[in-house]
Amino acid sequence: MAEPIYTVSEATADDKNHPLLPEIAIGIDIGTSKCSVAVWNGSKVELLRNTRNQKSMRSYVMFKDEMPWGGVSEVLRHDDREIFSSGAIFNMKRLIGRMDTDPVVHSCKTLPFLVQTLDIGVRPFIAALVNDVWRSTTPEEVLAIFLVELKAMVELQLKRLVRNAVLTVPVSFSRFQQTRMERACAMAGLRLFRLMPEPTAVALLYAQQQQQQIHENMGSGVEKIALIFNMGAGYCDVAVSATAGGVSQIKALSGAPIGGEDILQNVLQHLLPDFESFCSNHSLENIKSMASLRIAAQDAIHKLSSQPVVQINVDLGEEKKISRSVTVAEFEEANRELFERCGKLITQCLLDAKLAAEDLNDVIIVGGCSNIMKIRNLVLGLCKKEDSYKGIGPLEAAVSGAALEGAIASGVIDPSGSLDLLTIQATPLSLGIRSDGEGFATIIPRNTVVPAKKEVLFATAHDNQTEALIAVYEGEGKKAEENQLLGYFKVTGIPPAAKGSAEISVCVDIDASNVLRVYAGAFLLGTKRAVSPFMEVRMPTLDDGHGWCGQALLKMYGSTMDLATIPKKIHQ
Repeated sequence: MAEPIYTVSEATADDKNHPLLPEIAIGIDIGTSKCSVAVWNGSKVELLRNTRNQKSMRSYVMFKDEMPWGGVSEVLRHDDREIFSSGAIFNMKRLIGRMDTDPVVHSCKTLPFLVQTLDIGVRPFIAALVNDVWRSTTPEEVLAIFLVELKAMVELQLKRLVRNAVLTVPVSFSRFQQTRMERACAMAGLRLFRLMPEPTAVALLYAQQQQQQIHENMGSGVEKIALIFNMGAGYCDVAVSATAGGVSQIKALSGAPIGGEDILQNVLQHLLPDFESFCSNHSLENIKSMASLRIAAQDAIHKLSSQPVVQINVDLGEEKKISRSVTVAEFEEANRELFERCGKLITQCLLDAKLAAEDLNDVIIVGGCSNIMKIRNLVLGLCKKEDSYKGIGPLEAAVSGAALEGAIASGVIDPSGSLDLLTIQATPLSLGIRSDGEGFATIIPRNTVVPAKKEVLFATAHDNQTEALIAVYEGEGKKAEENQLLGYFKVTGIPPAAKGSAEISVCVDIDASNVLRVYAGAFLLGTKRAVSPFMEVRMPTLDDGHGWCGQALLKMYGSTMDLATIPKKIHQ
């Protein structure tokens, strides 16, 4: 089968005759199930529509015959049954940048396309059914195909070349996942100005609205504290922001890969206890049955948002049928653990921000799951509020914030002051290195204001140790193996001496563009003279196989190049 060819748009003659053509970056919110795109039109954020007049488009790519088509395209319109027939790849945001040992990847094995794992810490194998043949692909390729269509749609509407974009990402996205998103954008001919955490984008939109109210009322900026709860199909994010005078500071972030897809999987498991084994058979008849059951469960979840009970009737073939009612109480019990995890994210975020529920001025609930009554009641109950903030559309908040950021990053100046905004961002995950055996020494804790630069001293752990391994991790686990390995390098040339005689300085630096660099070098104890030139490494360095890399390092070197923590910080 011939591989499809994707081309990047070139400037037209008209473009070349207008050297001052505005290059305002667009904002893109690619959700697990839906996608939207927006742009600053000179006076406000405008959400763009496809040729079917949709502001929200399905996030999928259909592999059919020789040419794949996405949810943006006007050429083909696919219904749920066709999308769930194994010819389409969706949920790419859940799969991108994940190892085959990841529980999220394993949960995707019940999807109606092929997901295979070897459980050795490499990328999973995914494939779509094309003419009765499984065609392999990658989440990056699927996302790039989708972005090519999206970019073409935007260029058609704006009547100009589109090169730059701001993309929203979940809080829990690792840096490895972020690099995969950047790669997909590059494949589609887009230059990323910024990857913006989704609740941070919402906080920027909220800051603009507060700024406008100040201008209209001729008042002064009073700090307002808002909790932002964003739950879509694949991820749940929580943020606490403090906003005053157009400046929004992110006080705390928390997130997890749980969302509407997990809610759906729990309902499917409730309806069919052997659902996982049922999905393991990828015969054509079984795929059709899976599609019917998935559609019925989705419809039931939507109806349960407004009625106490729904009836489900599905014929699974081979004399296997599901005919039963599902109540709101059953739905909530099936998802009890998931709702508890959502509650813990809110509690943790308030704790990290050193705030109580009574300190909150507003609660902003957005995302595709915002209409589920249990979720709304949970969030409002924990935040001790009767109602949520009404000034922001729940399905348009993140993309609107991304479009604002795109205009600001493009250098657009608005005479009315609508773009006089600043977001002080925070690191969503801790950064550190492996030390003291299998321990994880945090250097930059989560929720540290960005840009950030911190330096910590370590010591040699063995006598006559001449090399030190700097293995950089990201996460909140107490052990290194519980976190995400970003990369590694060696500090060499340490003079042989008793353990602890040489100090190794490790500096972690995150700049304003969120680029991560790690510096390391060795000093003789009690001196400031480096024994060899310092190392400077941009992270992450790993491209793939980051799961087994950590195990291979441990097997090859053990603790021979280990570091010991010194309870002394140089500066920050």
